[in-house]
Amino acid sequence: MSDLSTFPDGLDALEARLRQDLSWLELPAKSWVPPCEADGLRVIDVVIIGGGMAGLVASGMLKRMGVASHVVLDKAPEGQEGPWVTFARMRTLRSPKQLTGPAMGLPALTFRAYYEARFGREAWVALDRAPRETWMEYLVWYRKVLELPVRNGVSVDAVLPRKDGMLDLVCSEDGKREKIIARHVVLATGRDGLGGPFVPDIADKIDRRFWAHTADDINFAALNGKRVGVVGAGASAMDNAATALEAGATRLDMFVRRKELPRINKFTGIGSQGVVHGFAGLPDEWKWRFLNYAMGQQTPPPRPSVLRVSAFQQAHLHLESPITDLKQEGGHVLVTTPRGSYSVDFLTFGTGFKIDLSNRPELAAFEPHIRLWRDRFPTPAGMPNAELEGSPDLGEAFEFLEREPGSCPALTKIHCFNFPATLSHGKLTGDIPAISEGADRLARGIVRALFVADREKHFESLQAFDTQELLGDEWAEDEELSELSSERT
Repeated sequence: MSDLSTFPDGLDALEARLRQDLSWLELPAKSWVPPCEADGLRVIDVVIIGGGMAGLVASGMLKRMGVASHVVLDKAPEGQEGPWVTFARMRTLRSPKQLTGPAMGLPALTFRAYYEARFGREAWVALDRAPRETWMEYLVWYRKVLELPVRNGVSVDAVLPRKDGMLDLVCSEDGKREKIIARHVVLATGRDGLGGPFVPDIADKIDRRFWAHTADDINFAALNGKRVGVVGAGASAMDNAATALEAGATRLDMFVRRKELPRINKFTGIGSQGVVHGFAGLPDEWKWRFLNYAMGQQTPPPRPSVLRVSAFQQAHLHLESPITDLKQEGGHVLVTTPRGSYSVDFLTFGTGFKIDLSNRPELAAFEPHIRLWRDRFPTPAGMPNAELEGSPDLGEAFEFLEREPGSCPALTKIHCFNFPATLSHGKLTGDIPAISEGADRLARGIVRALFVADREKHFESLQAFDTQELLGDEWAEDEELSELSSERT
């Protein structure tokens, strides 16, 4: 058991300890990938799209394995990558505070080490879960202390295959276009990385000004004095409901299809290193069986999120109340359910995300070639699941695979390191608990692919290496044996 008294006080001391740990481990590894050029440009070995948690830990793993030529691109300003200070509206993270997350096995890189260095050990003991703003500050520090190559304000408009097997990225920054040539691309683009927010078709019946998805930029101040409806009862739905109430909504109605709120987080109950490393080895029918069951049970919203809403007397929960009709009536919307009708001034859909490659224009050149699970695996009887059927069927390093072999060889250079990878690899890409293990699997696969692709250059380096280990003066041949050998000849 470690002695807590050995932990440093202050971020400066923590950073010094991290530098020492990296030095002892000889990390990051030396750069080893041979440089190359194309079209007069230096080719980047790996471009990571997305500078949130997944993108940062993917960058950290590539750097520690000696892939120096890589870059992380994010369209958001620095410090606003990912959901934490944008559309996430919970007070604290949902994950337990002690999870090591993106620390890559380095104690000094954990959230706990960061938090104790900033606020002290007593504050850590008193902490329930990490405040989301503090978590964002931790990720900003993580990026800084590891000196990760992140470029903000850059949008990737298109990824295109090249005849030489590499990839062109068409990017925009401050209104200017730029082409980047990459050997591999990592999509670290979160829960909506292969699609977007899901909103039921019934929303088309009302004007867009009357509704939003929980992932939208919502002006909650404008909901002061308004009647607000929320569709769904997951974590995001609860957090948005609470934010609306705290902004002064006079009434809130939450519409839920189920007879009761889900109470048990099934996957948490079997969380282990066995699941982390073993899920990818399951037969396909067992992968489907695990996830289909867990999705059917649904994940309950955190207890603090529910209490945050139920604390308001003007909050009303409607179970067994799927929306059957929406109708505009003047300046409000009439929401109809099997159990009654309710007037609201604004409606928020907490209905999650969907996989729909047609929503990703940057992948339009590849979309017809990407193999989905439904293209290869027959849906098991009695277990239809549209989300699983539309999930990408990925290789060992999260790479896309071709629907028709040979139709688009460059596709395997694109790695799906985001939430839709779950059916192929388990929960390694979209949540805090096993993100380091996921990044390790990703980086090792890319390293292997780069080395194999450059095998001729590495063999030439092997042949050309001529640094002498022995100089010839270490041990002279025995004179007597030398004379006998001369006589015999």
